[in-house]
Amino acid sequence: MPYIGTSPSNGVRRKHTYTATAGQTSFSGNDDNGISLVYVDTEYLDVYQNGVKLVAVSDYASTTGTSVVLTQGASVSDIIEIIVYDVFSVADTVSASDGGSFGGNVGVGGTLSVTGNVISPITLAGTTPTLTIGDAGAEDTKIVFDGNAQDYHIGLDDSADTLVIGKGSTLGTTTSMAIDANGIITKPLQPAFLANPSGTLANFATGQSNNVNFATERFDRNADYNAGGSPSAFTAPVTGVYQLNFHLYLLALDTAASYMEFAMVTSNRSYNIIIDPNFSSDLNYYHMTMSVLADMDASDTAYITMWVQGGSAQTDLSANSTFSGYLVA
Repeated sequence: MPYIGTSPSNGVRRKHTYTATAGQTSFSGNDDNGISLVYVDTEYLDVYQNGVKLVAVSDYASTTGTSVVLTQGASVSDIIEIIVYDVFSVADTVSASDGGSFGGNVGVGGTLSVTGNVISPITLAGTTPTLTIGDAGAEDTKIVFDGNAQDYHIGLDDSADTLVIGKGSTLGTTTSMAIDANGIITKPLQPAFLANPSGTLANFATGQSNNVNFATERFDRNADYNAGGSPSAFTAPVTGVYQLNFHLYLLALDTAASYMEFAMVTSNRSYNIIIDPNFSSDLNYYHMTMSVLADMDASDTAYITMWVQGGSAQTDLSANSTFSGYLVA
């Protein structure tokens, strides 16, 4: 049924008007407007006779909750006005226009819309604290970290069903990590490269260090490998630990050489392997490999060298040789 009490939006004051008969003292029931007199507390009652406010107890009694009894009878046609106020306390509320603070818990059963900022700290408590972003609709969702010089984001690329982490405030601007619907993680910008010589490198000089140039890139994530440099080199974009590898496909090894030394040269140190080609005769084919976990500072370089001591300048390097590397940690 509809609410029949005092409407919170319309105030708590009710006015009852009675026109007295000669000598009338008791006023109750329906007034001149057909509204029945009811009050809760005599302290919240004002009584006027012809516009003059009467004094409780000495001028009237109000003890029943449904009637007011004058001490002295009214004259005919006197106007008796009885103002009834509901019992209330000062509201413990936060102003909609001026704002304020809640001192206790606040429960929201519907939708909470916030236009301004939400001030931290924020704690999600409970048995299974859960924060859900999105409503199962076909749209991208994200969290943006608003930095001083650089923004970052974590978000859902809904069209690709992929969770991405990247730079910038716009989803997909510069993706550093992506997790697809199968749980496969890719790092599009993680430094990684593979290169090979553009052709056979012929007749390495003896008695000196020779740069081995891997001038053809097979791939170069983050563009950290300089294939056209002399030497062809990888430059570490950040300080970290890098896995570096080479596979050398050698041709026409000279058994007259005293030794052959191959080096992975980085700015911090060199990693070397050596062979003594003391074979019964020259070799048409041979291979050398090296893998090393190297510490590199940002802007350090890594490249490959080869030293042939003694013999003749006849050793070649096939284009099938490779130089590769990637950031581990």
